Amino acid sequence: MLPASLQRLVELFASSPKQIKVQALVDYSDRLAEPPADVIGEGHLEQVHECQTPFFVATEVADDGTVQLYFDVPREAPTMRGYAGILSDGLNGATVDEILAIPETFYLDMGLAEVVSQLRLRGMAAIMATIKAQLRAAAA
Repeated sequence: MLPASLQRLVELFASSPKQIKVQALVDYSDRLAEPPADVIGEGHLEQVHECQTPFFVATEVADDGTVQLYFDVPREAPTMRGYAGILSDGLNGATVDEILAIPETFYLDMGLAEVVSQLRLRGMAAIMATIKAQLRAAAA
């Protein structure tokens, strides 16, 4: 089961034609906020080495158990930056348990396989795996 905000995005993408999916990824890429200076400066961002694109992610768990995600992805990689934007919109404010329950390949239900390469799809799975690993480490 996906958090409600991510479920809405999955359904929106799934029901959209291919060209709209591409444009939506670009839109999410443009809207992705840069990580705060303290997240960058403290070295919290972890590189997802399985991605072709230099993709960095950090997770922060609040006292109430909700999660904040931070991404650093170059603007020259709109597909992966757009995926980061989707994760940011769909997962920020979710609980650790909600995020840990998400299948790594949830993006397949969005129909992203028709607009991105297999290599990028593998990177997307690795991003979710990295997020989950960071959350498990924070809980330990």
